[in-house]
Amino acid sequence: MPSNQTTVDFIIKQMHYAGDISFRKMFGEYVLYCNGKMIGSVCDDKLFIKPTVAGKAYIGKIVEESPYPTAKPSFLISKKQIQDAQWLSKLVYITFEELPKPAKKKVKK
Repeated sequence: MPSNQTTVDFIIKQMHYAGDISFRKMFGEYVLYCNGKMIGSVCDDKLFIKPTVAGKAYIGKIVEESPYPTAKPSFLISKKQIQDAQWLSKLVYITFEELPKPAKKKVKK
């Protein structure tokens, strides 16, 4: 079931303290970016954040789930956690800091 745009808009709004948050719609679901790095996704109206060591320590008791059948497990963020904009923004920033810079795309000649 595709995610609802209003859900994505709300999640993006809640993350605004973390930096420049953007998204890309893909196959009815959404990929989330912080300052140009992919940090997670919204699938079936659920928020998934890429797993990191610092993110795991920050969350404490984590729930991992795959956003879609062939995906690697990610941290599933509860609706209660999404409601706390400062907590969520800090998690996003922690995740952003630990993830590597995106690879530069090669220009075809």
